[in-house]
Amino acid sequence: MADVSVVIPTRDRRELLRSAIRSVLAQREVTVEVVVVDDGSSDGTEAMVAAFGDARIRVVRDPSPLGESGARNRGIDEAGGPWIAFLDDDDLWAPDKLALQLTVLRETGSEWVYGGDVLVDRELNVLSGSPPPEPARVAERLVRYNSIPSGASNVVASAALLHRVGPFDPSLRRTADWDLWLRLLRAGPLAAVPKPLVANRVHGGNVSSDMGALFAELDVIAARHRIPVDRAKHFRWAAWTSMTEGRRFEAARYYAHAVRAGDLPSIGRTVAALLTYRRRPRRPRAEHRAGGGDAWIAEASAWLEPFRADAAADAKE
Repeated sequence: MADVSVVIPTRDRRELLRSAIRSVLAQREVTVEVVVVDDGSSDGTEAMVAAFGDARIRVVRDPSPLGESGARNRGIDEAGGPWIAFLDDDDLWAPDKLALQLTVLRETGSEWVYGGDVLVDRELNVLSGSPPPEPARVAERLVRYNSIPSGASNVVASAALLHRVGPFDPSLRRTADWDLWLRLLRAGPLAAVPKPLVANRVHGGNVSSDMGALFAELDVIAARHRIPVDRAKHFRWAAWTSMTEGRRFEAARYYAHAVRAGDLPSIGRTVAALLTYRRRPRRPRAEHRAGGGDAWIAEASAWLEPFRADAAADAKE
């Protein structure tokens, strides 16, 4: 039996998926099984995965698309390991991610864990990153917004815990992982590894850029968990996403919503958005996490280096 079952939902992202799988197979000091849940791809995903020729990988193909949450649930059902890790098909892991997280889980007795992350572009250049908040702070913030860095790609949880709290909610497109983390938190404390273990890739196809679904679901999460959702922070996130895609007037509108939600500093952000002409501004560190440094980014860049040439070759296919 593998130590960890890694669940990767995917649909029509063959080139990005290849790098994600490589980062799982490169894990050190743990045994893994990789459950790729192909949610209706038509780009040759299954053939690409088969070309690895690795018995640790298997593809589960849905006869009809289930959506990201449904695909993750299918992966959980198929998983055979005592620990389950989630990885989005466009993200990558440091080679010691799982080993470090399993060590912390054993030391703390916790049943779920997260680590630190960096944001990278499609070519895997590091855009930003800094150490994550400690578990107590993440737990405190989780009732206001999804405070787990890089979301599902970061978390390892025991299979037993996941079966106790129930699956991802397929009716939620943007907040299903947040909904699950809140249930996990009620079931037991979380642990952390304060190292850059996840590379969260930013590109035009990110589901996280679908802000309409996010705002439609905030009221659902607030009512379901009876929590004081921080709407101003969500509006700031929507504004930054709009700025990275060159939609500065839309960004200004979101910042104005943040002001109405009580975030007065966003008055200045609204003006800055209207005066900014650069198409893809760098993400402000204050909107990510303060306290990043060259050492953090250098550590992530070092383990990303072997994947960069592969990513460039994949992009040419």
